[in-house]
Amino acid sequence: MTIDRLGPVDPVAKYNKTSKTSKVVKKNEADSVNVSDEAKRSAELLKAADTAKSSPDIRMDRVEEVKAKLQDPNYINDKVLGEVADSIMDMFGIR
Repeated sequence: MTIDRLGPVDPVAKYNKTSKTSKVVKKNEADSVNVSDEAKRSAELLKAADTAKSSPDIRMDRVEEVKAKLQDPNYINDKVLGEVADSIMDMFGIR
């Protein structure tokens, strides 16, 4: 009968061996970024919201135009009053 050798006598010896390090291979590829359509739409909505927030609430050119119209005594007539009343009723959902 023969007994074959199973391993080293020192059981820790196999753990002390280090493996060779490999060299890092650098690829000469350019970096790239892909942006999804959903991200593009979100960016457009965010930009539109920022534009709306930064715009003034009162447009002074329109205010001056209305002031000039109100100074004219012929401007306020039954037609204008009817249109304004209809707009107010529509705004409050009365009609």
